[in-house]
Amino acid sequence: MLDRIIKGSLDRRKLVLVAAALLLIVGCAAMLRDTFDVDIFPDLNAPTVAIMTEAGGLAPEEVEKLVTYPIETAMGGAPGVRRVRSSSSAGFSVVWVEHEWGVDPYKARQGISERLSGIGSTLPPEAGIPVMGPPTSVLGEVLIIGLTNKTDSLSTDSLSMLQLRTIADRTLRPALLAIEGVSQVSVLGGQEEEIQIKLNTPQMAHYGISLEEVLAACDGLNTNSSGGNLSDFGNEYLVKGSISTSRADELGLTVVKIIGNDNANTGAPVTLSDIAVIERGGATPRIGAAGERGKEAILLTVSKQTGASTTRLTKAIEAKLAQLVPSLPKDINVSTDIFRQADFIDSSVNNLQQSLFEGAIFVIVVLFFFLMDIRTTLISVIAIPMSIIVTIFVLHAMGLTINTMTLGGIAIAIGSLVDDAIVDVENVYKRLRANRALPKEQQKNVVSVVYEASREVRMPIFNSSLIIMASFLPLFFLHGIEGRLLGSLGIAFIVSLIASTIVALTLTPVLCSYLLGDSASGTKDKEPAPAAWLRRVYNNALTTGMRHKRAILWWTGILFVASMCIMATLGRSFLPPFNEGSFTINISAMPGISLEESDRIGRTAERIIMEVPEITTVARKTGRAELDEHSLGVNVSEIEAPYILDGRTRSEVADELRHKLADIPGVNIEIGQPVSHRIDAMLSGTEAQIAIKIFGPDLPTLHRTATEISNAIGDVNGITDIAVEQQVERPHLEIRPRRHAMAYYGITPGQLARWVSVNIGGTEVGKIYDDGIPRSIRLMSSERWRGSIDGISSLTIDTQRGIVPITYVADVVSTSGPNTINRENLNRRIVVSANVEERDLRGAVNEARNVIEEKIKIPEGYNVVYSGQFESEAAATRTLVLASIGALIIILILLYMEFHDIKESLIILVNMPLAMIGGVLMLRLTSGELNIPAIIGFISLLGITTRNGMLLISRYNSLHNDGLALSERILKGSSDRLLPIIMTALTSALALAPLALRGGDPGNELQSPMAIVILGGLLTSTLLNIFVIPILYYYVQHRKK
Repeated sequence: MLDRIIKGSLDRRKLVLVAAALLLIVGCAAMLRDTFDVDIFPDLNAPTVAIMTEAGGLAPEEVEKLVTYPIETAMGGAPGVRRVRSSSSAGFSVVWVEHEWGVDPYKARQGISERLSGIGSTLPPEAGIPVMGPPTSVLGEVLIIGLTNKTDSLSTDSLSMLQLRTIADRTLRPALLAIEGVSQVSVLGGQEEEIQIKLNTPQMAHYGISLEEVLAACDGLNTNSSGGNLSDFGNEYLVKGSISTSRADELGLTVVKIIGNDNANTGAPVTLSDIAVIERGGATPRIGAAGERGKEAILLTVSKQTGASTTRLTKAIEAKLAQLVPSLPKDINVSTDIFRQADFIDSSVNNLQQSLFEGAIFVIVVLFFFLMDIRTTLISVIAIPMSIIVTIFVLHAMGLTINTMTLGGIAIAIGSLVDDAIVDVENVYKRLRANRALPKEQQKNVVSVVYEASREVRMPIFNSSLIIMASFLPLFFLHGIEGRLLGSLGIAFIVSLIASTIVALTLTPVLCSYLLGDSASGTKDKEPAPAAWLRRVYNNALTTGMRHKRAILWWTGILFVASMCIMATLGRSFLPPFNEGSFTINISAMPGISLEESDRIGRTAERIIMEVPEITTVARKTGRAELDEHSLGVNVSEIEAPYILDGRTRSEVADELRHKLADIPGVNIEIGQPVSHRIDAMLSGTEAQIAIKIFGPDLPTLHRTATEISNAIGDVNGITDIAVEQQVERPHLEIRPRRHAMAYYGITPGQLARWVSVNIGGTEVGKIYDDGIPRSIRLMSSERWRGSIDGISSLTIDTQRGIVPITYVADVVSTSGPNTINRENLNRRIVVSANVEERDLRGAVNEARNVIEEKIKIPEGYNVVYSGQFESEAAATRTLVLASIGALIIILILLYMEFHDIKESLIILVNMPLAMIGGVLMLRLTSGELNIPAIIGFISLLGITTRNGMLLISRYNSLHNDGLALSERILKGSSDRLLPIIMTALTSALALAPLALRGGDPGNELQSPMAIVILGGLLTSTLLNIFVIPILYYYVQHRKK
């Protein structure tokens, strides 16, 4: 079949050229028109559904028992669920239902929705309806928009935070949600405006008005009514009671009671304004605040839907903002540089494209140096753009985006893309030169020579490509996040290799026939000087080597053993650290701290962070937004700090930040990166590389054990950002009924509960509409009484024996209780989280585990589970080892099918240990860590390095068929194949040099360890291959005799 493909291409040369030219033109036009989706990573979304329930007024223990537990138990048996996590805090419950990889996210949501439908009736009246979070991905947050005042807050022209929040809620958020691809827009900062009816308790007592009477007066306070239809004068009238008003002063005219006389005609009306202050104010309670560059701000966080293009969506959002900003008040400053995921994507993709371009330049230089002919170089290099364009079209057809992984696969393949063409061109070049040396009458026509030359190398080309593809098969056995990441890389590599093989079998022979065929074209009959010199030096070296065969094999064996010993000392980690261009800094104060105090600490941290010269801007979220699954307590601030490195490394800047922020008393500091910590959260449920989870029933015992573990691992080298989940006691104020006193005064428990809810928490009694914008009307006690413990104690309650102080029927007691309760798979748990700097992850975890086992006694009934990236690393390593054994067997079968000799097949596989030597040495000289991409680099060498051995063995067998003696065919065959071996190895290796050298640049991080391993492996395997393979072949053939 391959012969027919070559023959058909040469018979239809013009058609092949036209098709190739059209493909190049269409591909370039499509890329220039931004036809293809570009993203940072492939879809990493392990289907997770967040179920959020507001339960105003309930303490964390009540939320856990009455809200979270029923939802958790309902979700536990859902198909495909791998883990159920929950967080119960004051007035809020979040349950995360995590499904197995590969589960359709929309089917998962449908299943959860069906199970939720029967839960609502079992929840307490204080709880709202459980709401599923919008479908988004782990990398869903694409943009954070900041709104601040341009003028000073004391200026008369300055907008209030209430006005800014209204603009964010009523103008910007609806406009952004209308953009295709936007999943959610959460607003944090300021307060929503509401109408507040603040009751004056002494005035109520003066007029003898009870709370029940006020509630009755507020029933239907601002609600229109329907009177049906009326037919009169031949018209049909719609009858309605237009009772609602948008003016707060009109609400104050609502009558509560007639006093002064039993006769309503002579009594005096008491209105709401007589017993309460009615005013506009910020919604209570405040659950979050925000800041930008040390100033109060409103932050809008835009999340994308699964599958939406980040770059296109960002452009659409910015275009919409450009339309909206001119219509906003002139004093508003709108910023989009706080967090912009598209910047990370652009820098990553640009860096990879630069590495790809530089690799292609290296390939061209190498080819021209050895061939010294512009035409042969051009023929070989044309495979690169052709293969890349075909790959991008195929990836697009498969629904994959252009991302750092797919581009990385192409970048790693860039050297291999020309290898097939090099082998073909070099053989055609040599056969044409030999044909030209024949007498005129014996010379064949050019097309026949090209066909015969291409036929000679078609099977090595085809089989070597199959073997390289087989070496990448283990990537497709990976599960989880590493499978999503590296599977795309493998697809891109294999598709580009298939494309290059097709080019080598079709376009390359056609171009050879046109560009190398004419004797007048200047094709040299003499070998280029560099190639001739290299061949001469190698012939002398090989002749010497064949006289010292045992010494060469011994030294090679020693090198291999030494490299295995070095490999055992390498550190272990999951993925190399990213350089995202932004820090995500978590600052946790003690639970129980007020939002105002936490906000002050956050502003202090913002000012400190801005002192670091590399930081460009800073924005802060304290607490949480309404119905936000990122349920931070008011004691936690999350700060985004984009940076531009200038002379210092990311680690050095992070160390300075840690040192400066350590001056803030009483807080824990964690420094991560936006994408990285979201990946960590998906793996372990914690935004850190290491999560040590302690499970048990009692919260104080859990916290005490976690604190002991935190102190124990503090001295472990390389472990930083140690933090214990803040599941500690926080102040509670309990109003405990005195049952006998309540019975004496005739107060029911329901009345007391309603009194607490209205007077202290406030209750919504209606809506008011400002230009169609709904605002709550909230009834509560005045701040003077509900704003302090003494004030609450002085409040009064209506009884059947008159108005009495609340302390007559209840005790107002200051106690403590948990601030939040976290659970996993129905068990309470607390997490000690940590990151690792300047050390391998596996080593740090193993040392921490040993320290904990030696120093900490875990209470009976409690257990410790270690989770995080190292779990995925261990699982991925096991999978890769097993899958690579299978790939090795497939490669051996392919080699046997080619050579029909098991010994020759095993000789070719000797290239793998030869490559291991260089790969291990390069890792030791660079990062010193063996991570998943590096392991894949070693597996890739299984296939890539066999090409050299196949070229040698196939040539030896060809010369054997021609009748040459053993020593002569080894020397001649090795000499004949030297040039293609050196060229293919150098092109493959040098094409990877930019990726290997710039591994710290955004976008290059994951591919760099692979590039380093393959680069080192190719260098040692090529240098040793051209001596070790001839010697082993000699021994095998000599014994046959």
